[in-house]
Amino acid sequence: MALDAGNDALLAHLLERYRFPEGYRRMFLAAIATFSERGFHGTSTRDIAARAGMSPAALYVHFGSKEEVLYRIATSAVGLTLEVMATAEATAVLATDRLYAVVKAITAWHAHHSAAARVVLYHVDALTPEHLAEVREKEREVDQIVRRIIADGLACNEFSVTDPGTAATAVLSLCMDVARWYRPGSRRTADEIGEGYAEAALRVVGVMTPRA
Repeated sequence: MALDAGNDALLAHLLERYRFPEGYRRMFLAAIATFSERGFHGTSTRDIAARAGMSPAALYVHFGSKEEVLYRIATSAVGLTLEVMATAEATAVLATDRLYAVVKAITAWHAHHSAAARVVLYHVDALTPEHLAEVREKEREVDQIVRRIIADGLACNEFSVTDPGTAATAVLSLCMDVARWYRPGSRRTADEIGEGYAEAALRVVGVMTPRA
């Protein structure tokens, strides 16, 4: 069963927290892989079960529907993104350092978990209105963290931008776009890409002097 190594890291984190059973683990990983490759609508519950090496009926032991699998993937991925951002931001005080740390961390996260991130980027519109609203609210929290850091940087004269909202959108687009093209085994590591994107994000907000 060929699965993205980053998904294993995502699931390892979830397993440590929630102690999911083996069947859940296999279905979760298989769903990420198949949704990422075929799309939500192009994937059947049989496809997920086959990828997991289990019977089609086994999926319903852990999930109520294919849509619920997508919902669990999306809420887990966005929720962990928020945790990664909060942890990274807490390591610094100045807005410049906070933005660098946050962008580096979530860019690397999106690279490590590129398959799961692609599912969230491209397929969450298939969720029910209630589930989609929950995911969108978490995504707004991600956006607000970056907006707050940029606002703090402007207030302290660390940043220089005329439209902070557009700057925040540009920064987040940088972080998330890596999931579109990154694959395990790429020439640069996820951390190296994170460092490069973090420097680019600082230039977006008007910090032109490279960090030491």
